[in-house]
Amino acid sequence: MKFGEFMVKLQQQQDCHLFLLAGEEHYYIDKALKRIMAGLFSHPQDAAESVQKITADIDTDDLIGMIETAPFFADKNVLLLRNTALFKDKAKQDGEKKAAAKDKKMERLLATLVDMPPFSYVIFVTGDKADKRRKLYKTIEKYGLVLEAEAVRAWNINDWLQGKLQSMNRELDRDAYAYFQGAVSMMQQISLEFLDREFDKLALFAEERRITKAELVKVFAGLPEVSVFSLMDAISERNSRKALMLLKRQLADGTYFTVILSLLTRHVRQLWQAKTLQAKGIRGKALAKPMELNPFIAEKLGRAAAQFPEAVLKAAMLELIDADYWLKTGQAGEEILEHTVIRLCEKA
Repeated sequence: MKFGEFMVKLQQQQDCHLFLLAGEEHYYIDKALKRIMAGLFSHPQDAAESVQKITADIDTDDLIGMIETAPFFADKNVLLLRNTALFKDKAKQDGEKKAAAKDKKMERLLATLVDMPPFSYVIFVTGDKADKRRKLYKTIEKYGLVLEAEAVRAWNINDWLQGKLQSMNRELDRDAYAYFQGAVSMMQQISLEFLDREFDKLALFAEERRITKAELVKVFAGLPEVSVFSLMDAISERNSRKALMLLKRQLADGTYFTVILSLLTRHVRQLWQAKTLQAKGIRGKALAKPMELNPFIAEKLGRAAAQFPEAVLKAAMLELIDADYWLKTGQAGEEILEHTVIRLCEKA
């Protein structure tokens, strides 16, 4: 289950003894783990002293022994297993006897997890996507709680955004929402920790319940990737004067040419991809899935792509590939970026 549903279930099933937190998004895993520990222990110090942390693979029979061992100086026996291989894709076995022995040991572990001692709690944490075909996964799903911490990208960030706004008792107006989606789409790697902190800051100085675009700009404008967002918008509009002015401002503000080059290349690639998909009849919000973008951003890119001849995008892409080499080897200066921007904005 996803993070929101998991947290609700965790509140409802406070007697749960079995957990699996799996996936690439450690922000969700950390939040869920903190909530689990808060439910098990009254004070953080109790958790630090009582939890047995296992970071390497452990023999299943040894794990059974740890689960069945009553705690001596505490009322709970909490086992935290990180990065176990138990949930990875099933590898080929080295022979029938070895496979049979492993299966018997796993069956003993499954029986123990189904009928957990009242004093024991087991929390499995893995940064990999869990193999849902495994009996272990199915057992935890049936008798415990499973968090699927899917990596957050621009196209699926709305769940996080709505949850964060709800926790702040705030909402974004239409322009602010559009700006946020555009800004996030420029981030090659999305850090939920960063966004979480920035929205907390926003809650401190935003006076009204509804957050405006101007307030969001104050928060995100300092990020090089996000401040380049306006430059990409000007290119999409094929407004050469505005695009060149924004490019010069970025360079004057100290934004590295490598950041601008990377985002410019990505933008041209997305425009070209959108144009190709539209030629195949994929249009509007339907562009979101193949491009792995938020539907709002995909539709906007589709409209912009329609204004560019394919030959212009192809020539710009080749020029950017050359620019990457020339700039990094010192054989060209910032003028090569200006030339590419002019070429993209030039109208026949």
